[in-house]
Amino acid sequence: MFNNYFDEIFASSESYLKKTFSEKELQSLTKKLQKKTFDTTQEYVEYFNEVYCDFIKKSHQDEYKDSDKDFNKFINNTESNLKVIWGDCLNALKKMDSESIHLMVTSPPYYNAREYSQWKDIHEYLDDMRMIIRETYRVLDNHRVWVFNVGDIFDNPKTKTKSVWGKVRIPLGAYFITLFEEEGFTFVDDYIWDKGEVQSQRNKNAATPYPLYQYPLNCYEHILIFHKHRHDLTRFPCPRCGSLNVNGNTQSEPGLQSWECKNMKCFERSESNRGKRFSLKTNITQSRLLQKDINKIDENFAYQWRRDIVKFNPVIKINSKGENTLGHTAPFPELLPEMAIRLFSYAGEKVLDPFGGSFTSPKVAAQLNRVGIGVELNKASFEQAIKKNITAESADLFKQKVYPEEWDISKEQKLNKQI
Repeated sequence: MFNNYFDEIFASSESYLKKTFSEKELQSLTKKLQKKTFDTTQEYVEYFNEVYCDFIKKSHQDEYKDSDKDFNKFINNTESNLKVIWGDCLNALKKMDSESIHLMVTSPPYYNAREYSQWKDIHEYLDDMRMIIRETYRVLDNHRVWVFNVGDIFDNPKTKTKSVWGKVRIPLGAYFITLFEEEGFTFVDDYIWDKGEVQSQRNKNAATPYPLYQYPLNCYEHILIFHKHRHDLTRFPCPRCGSLNVNGNTQSEPGLQSWECKNMKCFERSESNRGKRFSLKTNITQSRLLQKDINKIDENFAYQWRRDIVKFNPVIKINSKGENTLGHTAPFPELLPEMAIRLFSYAGEKVLDPFGGSFTSPKVAAQLNRVGIGVELNKASFEQAIKKNITAESADLFKQKVYPEEWDISKEQKLNKQI
């Protein structure tokens, strides 16, 4: 049994451990590490890595003083796998612990596209979005992913005139890429969601088939992928021997610090006697604790998203009688959050949609063995539609049942335990 392998780790890491943790913290760390036994040294090393990273994260979270203890207790309650939060998403984000969410996926309210999402001009809209994106950078876990679905729109930015003649094509996708990058995120990919044939007659001008009359209609949306890489010079354990006797190597991506193990007793050294090279991100992605069947991505599903132009239909919400059968004006198909959740998160992790809408993303997250969290401002308008959506039966591929509970920010309290 290898419950005493901590002695080996401590021998090679003592000076850094004492420098990083207080005496009380080090005692607590040691006590936790001595509670478990494993059959192999590698299992113990991975356990040490997990516990050590939890302590480091807690230390980082303690630096933020405005989180709400009761609110985070609600989010972290494991009895529920779907959290419905009513209120303004910026206020909700400010209450959350730093780096406590493992994946974010949403489609934001489009500028003046709905009666419930109106701004005086495009600048006010983008300023509001910037404040939210800035807060998500703090809340999203380090080296994790933001999936952001947005379409370009045809509207009046109201920067020059408020006349109906002021309508122009507004490239929201381009604007949001700039906002995310300015707030610290790294732009990685842009999936083009081909929504199929256009239904509108705008710009058709069939009676005048001549130059300067023909313009395309928007039949796609962006699915933007961003990484968060907060540059962190905290040392992380070698994934082979657990030692913190490591040297900074380089940044494999901007903000993503790499390390090289300097422990001469490490189980893995190169032919030239170089130590293992790794980063916090590779420690996560290569962990055998996470490479389990429950996290395995189906080959056909992965192939579907190999191309950056993907075609699938939007949600049909209006029936033949002109009635909205879903009760919400802007739902999106389950396939979109399913892609984000399967490709960029692990079972048991927390997935946040700050613009909950019809709560498709949190619902799919819960059904895929994650914890789905959504925030919705317009409780009065969409409460019944949301509750209908999250309690409805889904496709057979989603096996996990949903156990939702609510929190109302305006009332500062958890509501009923189960919806």
